[in-house]
Amino acid sequence: QLNARGYSPVEFTNVLFQELGAESGVARAGEQGRIVVRRALAADADTWVDTAVEGWSEFLEYADEMRALSRVTMARSEGRAYLALLDGEPIGTGSLSIVNDVALLAGAATIPRARRQGAQLALLHARLRDAVEAGCTVAMMCARPGSASQRNAERHGFRIAYTRIKWGKR
Repeated sequence: QLNARGYSPVEFTNVLFQELGAESGVARAGEQGRIVVRRALAADADTWVDTAVEGWSEFLEYADEMRALSRVTMARSEGRAYLALLDGEPIGTGSLSIVNDVALLAGAATIPRARRQGAQLALLHARLRDAVEAGCTVAMMCARPGSASQRNAERHGFRIAYTRIKWGKR
């Protein structure tokens, strides 16, 4: 019926979850070598936005949307933004939103030249630690099916809850 009305699937996303608690191993994990993760401050807004956009640069068709969405992420008072730094230079971003006892991890991006060095794992650990400290009992995130993000999440305790389909008008 959706196809008959001019809609078609535009995105498949796996929604993943992990139960959290003080005993959660990933919540106690330390820093990842030379990569340090810290909360982004208001003064870091331009750096966070530029790093996030560069991290998503392989999706050029979404560049303007990513810049606008990244600015919203940095401006939200209820959200938390994180920067991953390698030798003091920003190489990755992530965000955390908490509603009741559920943590939503989003905004994960690493600039292309700094990939495969542990930035996403360091961001994952930092956000999960903060979620546990805030009393969250479950964390969730989304990833493209079969992506490196999904594999990394599953290696660190996340499991697929379901696959969602986004539909768009043709």
